[in-house]
Amino acid sequence: MSDRVLIVMDDSFELSSVASALKLHGVNVVGEVAKASSAIAVQNTLHPNILLIDMHYSDENSIAIAQELRTKDPEIGIVILVPCADLRLLGQVHADIPGGSMLVLKNSVTSIASLCDVLSKSRQVQKGSLPVWINGNLELSSKVSESIMSKLTNIQIETLRLVADGLTNSEIGRIRFVSEKAVEQIVSRISQVLNVQPDRTKNMRVQLVRQYFKWIGAPIQ
Repeated sequence: MSDRVLIVMDDSFELSSVASALKLHGVNVVGEVAKASSAIAVQNTLHPNILLIDMHYSDENSIAIAQELRTKDPEIGIVILVPCADLRLLGQVHADIPGGSMLVLKNSVTSIASLCDVLSKSRQVQKGSLPVWINGNLELSSKVSESIMSKLTNIQIETLRLVADGLTNSEIGRIRFVSEKAVEQIVSRISQVLNVQPDRTKNMRVQLVRQYFKWIGAPIQ
């Protein structure tokens, strides 16, 4: 059976651009959708055998959608585009990634041809195997590539995400059921790990937020 690709992206410009580029390279794109319900409808009617997904601007989750489509079709190949190697920064869990999925760091995609190659390979990966990380044309181990973020604990990562959401230490403490002082200590430890030095001319929280957005690949003003 030839490749039949379903693209699920919540950025309409990227969805249109990627779909058009893949089609120009001879890829059979059977569906271009922006949400889970539409993806399921396409799966039920057009039976794609490859899922290409990138969900970062809506409340829907790439991994959750991939899990649902894999449940309905255990043989579907899955390619997930991600902005960073540490999915904890996105509020996602590595253990939830469907077996045999291929994860591609978005900023490492140098050409549509290389993405086409990954899509085709996704059908050949054993579905029960560990996820395969792709960095450009180089395959990495399923273990997240080492980075400074790997030195942060899950609690520290979650706290950093809440800081980036604009919450105060007091608000974070209420969410996590800890004291404001405990949150202050966690934030201080995060600053040390990220080498954000105290500076009277710069707001510490602003610096941490900038670090967070840098690591998830978001543009920084």
